[in-house]
Amino acid sequence: MNTLMQLNFDNTFARLPDVFYSRLNPTPLPAPYLVSFNADAAALIDMNIAVTQRADFVEYFSGNLLLPGSVPLSMLYAGHQFGHFVPQLGDGRAILLGEIKNKTGECWDVQLKGAGITPYSRRGDGRAVLRSSIREYLCSEAMHGLDIPTTRALCIVGSNAMVYRETTETAAVLTRLSPSHVRFGSFEVFYYRKQYAQVRALADYVIARHFPEITNTADKYLQFLNAVITRTARLMAQWQAVGFAHGVMNTDNMSILGLTFDYGPFGFMESYNPKYVCNHSDESGRYAFDQQPEIGYWNLSALAETLTPFIPEADLQNALSNYSTVFNDTYITLMNQKLGLTQNSNQDFSLAWSLLKLMRASQVDYTNFFRALGNFKSAPDEKNEQLRDQFIDREGFDKWANEYRQHLQNEPASEQARSTQMNKINPKYILRNYMAQVAIEKAQQDRDFSEIDILLKLLRKPFDEQPDMVKYAAPTPDWAQHIEVSCSS
Repeated sequence: MNTLMQLNFDNTFARLPDVFYSRLNPTPLPAPYLVSFNADAAALIDMNIAVTQRADFVEYFSGNLLLPGSVPLSMLYAGHQFGHFVPQLGDGRAILLGEIKNKTGECWDVQLKGAGITPYSRRGDGRAVLRSSIREYLCSEAMHGLDIPTTRALCIVGSNAMVYRETTETAAVLTRLSPSHVRFGSFEVFYYRKQYAQVRALADYVIARHFPEITNTADKYLQFLNAVITRTARLMAQWQAVGFAHGVMNTDNMSILGLTFDYGPFGFMESYNPKYVCNHSDESGRYAFDQQPEIGYWNLSALAETLTPFIPEADLQNALSNYSTVFNDTYITLMNQKLGLTQNSNQDFSLAWSLLKLMRASQVDYTNFFRALGNFKSAPDEKNEQLRDQFIDREGFDKWANEYRQHLQNEPASEQARSTQMNKINPKYILRNYMAQVAIEKAQQDRDFSEIDILLKLLRKPFDEQPDMVKYAAPTPDWAQHIEVSCSS
């Protein structure tokens, strides 16, 4: 049986010079208790659920005891926050325990989020709250279920210790797993200090660990930038296609590996609204849903600037110019797949665009409509009332449906085959804000964590019908229409 003592640490980041981090131990968390454990994520580090029966399990994953082989540290970085450069940020409440190499050779950072004050806390208390920990725990696994690159969540450990955000709440520690926690801002902090040797050293480290195939090439820094641009462009397209809004796309929240990273005031769009802002702290709408692709480019430009000592300006601009091509190609392909179209030119977005305009005008539920579209009947006399009735402009829908039929005539698959394929890309279940809120309230009021585990199971397989879970596919109830989340989440 695997035990905590058998975790295979290989702490490469800790072997970098200490200018990149501060070494410190987590702050003990009073009277910790286990809230939830994610067996699927645990398998990534060769851990099984039996370890949760150990009396010392919560002591290790609250930070009260150090895992053997770990080298705790908080990472230094800077970042552009809402467009304004902040010269030093860093892990203000997170401590990287180290990196575990699993039996297949994969390496995973193990980070405690909410582990106490660090040198980068900036007057903060260094803690996470149970509410935000539950949201990140569930959403990171939801994104993984949707096949969107993301960090993972191992477990939540709670405590009755009180912390203050917008109200007084109980503390928690979330254990996060990621191939890397290096972010765009990790490069910015040294670039703006004119410490170009450190920028180069960090780039060399990331390349050696995550892009080893380019380590010995003459233009490795340009290839590295191209890889980050491609991954980020594809991630933005995936977010847009599934209707996900991050909420705080600061450069310090952008993963160098193109992962969905640093979950805070996120939200899955419900009624289709391209101007959707999921973060009520974002008063200007900088990170609105329809702004995410442009912000992705803006953030990549900030990263590219840090590499100007090593890459000619013309090459940087050429690399950045690829962003829109990768994003557009990926997004159009994904949207055509959502429509069940395989014969369309990758550049043909007109059918999807006209549908989105209709959906916006009628505030149609984005996820539920595309899922139901798999049942579209293409016979000329079919009215498809279940779909049609979701629109105020029914004549507009009829016109669109006729165009859709014409496209479907060019498709070789049967209606059943097309429906099956569409259901593999259009999820039946997403993490709606009210679902997370119900789980949070049960956990806060009665220390009832059953809803967390139910949602974890549901969101692992968002494309499956799951007949016993069908209530979670319903639109958001009236009482939950105005739930708000902010940066304090």
